[in-house]
Amino acid sequence: MEDDLLLKGAGQFTDDVVAPDLGDLYFLRSPYAHAGIRSINADAAKAMPGVRLVVTGADLVQAGVNPIPGVSGFARADGSPARSAPRYALAVGRVRFVGEPVAAVVAQTLEQARQAAEAIEVDYDSLPVAVHLADATAPGAPLMCEELGDNIAAEMRHGDAKATAAAFAAAKHVVRLNIANQRLSALALEPRSVLHTYDAESGRLTIRMSSQMPSGLRDTVCGALNLPKAQCRVIVGDVGGGFGMKTGAYPEDVAVAFCCRALKQPVKWIADRGEEFLSAGHGRDVDSVAELALDASGKILALRVVSEANIGAYATGVAVAIALLIGPWVQTSVYDIQTIDFHFKGVLTNTAPIGAYRGAGRPEAIYIIERLMDEAARQTGIDRVELRRRNFIRPQQMPYKNPMAQVYDSGQFEQVMNQGLALADWTGFAAREAASKQRGKWRGLGIATFLEWTGGNVFEERVTVTVKPEGIIEVFSAVQAMGQGIATSLAQLVVDSFGVPLEKVRVVLGDTDRGDGFGSAGSRSIFTGGSAVRVGAERTIEVAKEMAAGELEVAAGDITYADARFTVAGTDLSIELFELAARQAKRQIFVESVSAVAGPSWPNGCHICEVELDTDTGDVQVVAYASVNDVGRVINPMIVRGQLDGGVVQGLGQAMCEHLQYDRESGQLVTGTLMDYAVPHADIMGPMVHELDQSTPCLNNPLGVKGVGELGTIGATPALVNAVADALARNGLAAMAPRLEMPLTPARVWSLLHSA
Repeated sequence: MEDDLLLKGAGQFTDDVVAPDLGDLYFLRSPYAHAGIRSINADAAKAMPGVRLVVTGADLVQAGVNPIPGVSGFARADGSPARSAPRYALAVGRVRFVGEPVAAVVAQTLEQARQAAEAIEVDYDSLPVAVHLADATAPGAPLMCEELGDNIAAEMRHGDAKATAAAFAAAKHVVRLNIANQRLSALALEPRSVLHTYDAESGRLTIRMSSQMPSGLRDTVCGALNLPKAQCRVIVGDVGGGFGMKTGAYPEDVAVAFCCRALKQPVKWIADRGEEFLSAGHGRDVDSVAELALDASGKILALRVVSEANIGAYATGVAVAIALLIGPWVQTSVYDIQTIDFHFKGVLTNTAPIGAYRGAGRPEAIYIIERLMDEAARQTGIDRVELRRRNFIRPQQMPYKNPMAQVYDSGQFEQVMNQGLALADWTGFAAREAASKQRGKWRGLGIATFLEWTGGNVFEERVTVTVKPEGIIEVFSAVQAMGQGIATSLAQLVVDSFGVPLEKVRVVLGDTDRGDGFGSAGSRSIFTGGSAVRVGAERTIEVAKEMAAGELEVAAGDITYADARFTVAGTDLSIELFELAARQAKRQIFVESVSAVAGPSWPNGCHICEVELDTDTGDVQVVAYASVNDVGRVINPMIVRGQLDGGVVQGLGQAMCEHLQYDRESGQLVTGTLMDYAVPHADIMGPMVHELDQSTPCLNNPLGVKGVGELGTIGATPALVNAVADALARNGLAAMAPRLEMPLTPARVWSLLHSA
């Protein structure tokens, strides 16, 4: 539905919109990872041609602008509230990571704003730097927030440490791995983009921007500027990718809003790629020590995980929740494990803050458990498929409560794995391996069986349905399109309910004046948003039946509905849907519907990756990829397969090439351009096939759907790394498998091979 315009280049992104007397904004950013700000002199910049406004952090504080909300609802080990230094829209007194915005310049053109920013004189007092976890947690480490006394923003423990220790003491086999999930960039094709306009007559601010969560963004901006929500409208047009990093407000969004209101003129800021690397939300960055205890038969007795998450210079609620709670929710995955000991810390460092990135905690957790499962198979001598069979949660155990008190409503994990093995021709691997050896390559076969949590735990959603006399059914939802095809899927649900052609349905998204909602995150768009559309459509039909009964002078119970027509049962007396709308006093049928799903969904899958390894160069090639995915009922198979394709490529990107790295001494980002940060391209993939198992619908929503947007990312990373580990083991280097570290670049793999 939305594809035609985008493919023809007719989409409307934020940067496509112009406004009269528009000013361009440019941010001056800190070149230091950690420094005090002694003074800022902007006199020369203010006098330069075209400059309309220069703003510093001190100006914002003087104007009463509040800091961006930080972490809340979590605690430290001593029970005190989790916290970090206040994060202002522009740095106040101190900078804590390279790229932190220090001043904003608005000018008639972007080049004028850039030149003026370069004329601003900032006197910095350089401070010691800690960008690595080891440095930030060492005695005497430079502190990000002195009031804490250390750099641990938040800490959580889950499970029963005593019972876990007893299980490990009794275990026949103990498997231990050091596992790193490296830092990544979300790298949306469209960078962060903001256009603010101001209505002088009403004093109202309108924000047009690229965002996944318009209502939440509005609330944060209003909170920072002390604005009533009614004084701010957020409009979102087309979004060129989000992947989680566009879920909330950034400091830059508040600064642009302040400048717009101060000037009472439109202001636009479009981030460049370098700014995205420096200051957009990063993903992952967790170091873990993970241990699995098993009995002689391979039954898992207990799981112990100790993790430190590098959450950056400022603790956000999202970053802490991802590392300390959301990842742990799925850490035991599809396996029947009830005895756990989890210990997680969120550590502050002189790096850009961590945010949500596709999967948000679940990829990290699944990577840990799937690496452990394959390593356990190697160390115990039990076939890795058989080891999984012995530990799967059985269908008859549903609903199943895992040790993190999360309840899986449905799942047939062994059935999904069986289909995956058949799809990938698991039993025919030996012949393919022999063929690879004839070409001088090592071939490996990797598997990941897993689940994930979706829904964002925000289960209520509001929609409006308007039937218009001109033959249009308009549906508004607060979920947000960002290239994932959600408008098409929602429209299909309206078609199914009303029995009208697709061209008669109009889906409206991205306007806080039309309604509030959580937005699109946590793979909730169809699970929660789609369910709300279905309920809203059905309620609209019921309301319209009452109207039709009045027009036809019969009881509502005598009215039937099909294919846009209301009919008196057993007669030829009827009225068409749009004609009925035209007869109403307001010439429309309008229904506001608020509904909720009963809980999260638990999509799951079996992903199998085959690789060839060139031992001369360390190069790894994906030569086949197969997956079977239980995402419940499927609304649009093409869109679902596209989501899986894109997710898998992103997961392979983490496994094979992506890594945001800071210089340990200076805190400079050394992978801050596309010349330095390796992005997966289409040629990263060999043949890829996805199948969908719809036999186990979700029981928590009326559609029976489960989230799918992040599933491919979660499965691909462990499937590939397990495949490389398998290639090593098949060639006498099983002892090297635990030493595999992402990304598996040719240089790293070559070095590992030659260290043998």
